[in-house]
Amino acid sequence: MSSELLPSLQPSFVLRGHSAQVHAVHFVQGNTRLLTGDADGWVVSWSLAFKRPVANISYSLQLLFIWTSSHGRDSKLAVWQLRPEDEEVVGQTLPIDKPSTNGPQPWLLHMLTVNTLNFCSFTMCLDGLPQPYPPQSAINAKKHPPPILIAVPNTIDSGGIDVYQLPSESRAAVIHADRNTTTGMVMALAIQAESTRLQVVAGYESGHTMVFVQSDPGAQFQRLYSAQPHSQPILSVRILPTRDCYVTSAADAIIAKHPLPAVQGVWKTELKPFKVVQTKHSGQQGLQVRSDGKVFATAGWDARIRVYSSKTIKEVAVLKWHKIGCYTTAFAEILDHDSIKTEDDIAVKEEEIEEEARPDKSIAYQSSAISTVQQKRDMKAQSTHWLAAGSKDGKVSLWDIY
Repeated sequence: MSSELLPSLQPSFVLRGHSAQVHAVHFVQGNTRLLTGDADGWVVSWSLAFKRPVANISYSLQLLFIWTSSHGRDSKLAVWQLRPEDEEVVGQTLPIDKPSTNGPQPWLLHMLTVNTLNFCSFTMCLDGLPQPYPPQSAINAKKHPPPILIAVPNTIDSGGIDVYQLPSESRAAVIHADRNTTTGMVMALAIQAESTRLQVVAGYESGHTMVFVQSDPGAQFQRLYSAQPHSQPILSVRILPTRDCYVTSAADAIIAKHPLPAVQGVWKTELKPFKVVQTKHSGQQGLQVRSDGKVFATAGWDARIRVYSSKTIKEVAVLKWHKIGCYTTAFAEILDHDSIKTEDDIAVKEEEIEEEARPDKSIAYQSSAISTVQQKRDMKAQSTHWLAAGSKDGKVSLWDIY
């Protein structure tokens, strides 16, 4: 059968619940939850086992992490703690049903005043420096959130970058705009920390991208790489899991792969992009790389989600279901065998349930059986290679690919 006659690939599930365009999606809690955020300020947590909402937060959102962090156009960046046990307290009414904004909310850990007057959302990573836990948290370190670094556009200089540290809420570093190059506003950011070295990747309104490296805390940032592969503003910047290169997409039809230098003087020649590919599809944003580094995806203004090989930058899939533009994508993490409860573990649990299946323990038996069904569904959700996409239509499509 020719490719023209093959039916188009359809999403495995479509999550309907937002009344405004979806700008952020992110998998958390070992792929058991999907967080989605819309333009009206609602964040919804979905159970991937049952494809149902389990919690919502009334606040503005641009990007998500292991803590639920929200970045809106109100010059505020909020960090929330949303634990599984909090789902029983937080409201579950979907935004499309117009829930009350005065309902119970998760614990608000931090609130930072940042620059939100441009189109750049924040980026974050774990702090590479060793951080001693306070004495009261040493017994159970899991209850103490790990320190993180957050990069956002500078408050005053739209071409500069601020780096904040949490939980101290202090500004750890400032990267000033390059006065020798006209870059315009910062449009996209990525950050990674390794021991004392901090790397910040920036994409600009002019189509430039730059890499800044700080070798030690308190030292000045050095610009180790600069290129202009794009003719229009950069929309996405993502570092690959190999930590030695990164990918950019822009309002033009170019996707480029760049080196990520770590120290000065290692490279013998002037650095250039590894690959610059003309895709013929302008306006690809929301670029995300899967955790195994093999593929990445983009959300297009033409309502297509495109999947590319990270090695060759060749298009390997085009997913079309949404009728209007897509804004964001997210991959579920590829988990190892030890991170997922296996069929054997569940089989042992079922044997224990059968032993308890006596008349005097009927209630306990029913409860255990329900728990086993939940575990099976969670296991399937955790092991599925999900790709989620959020669109201007307020819907989130879930695809199972590769």
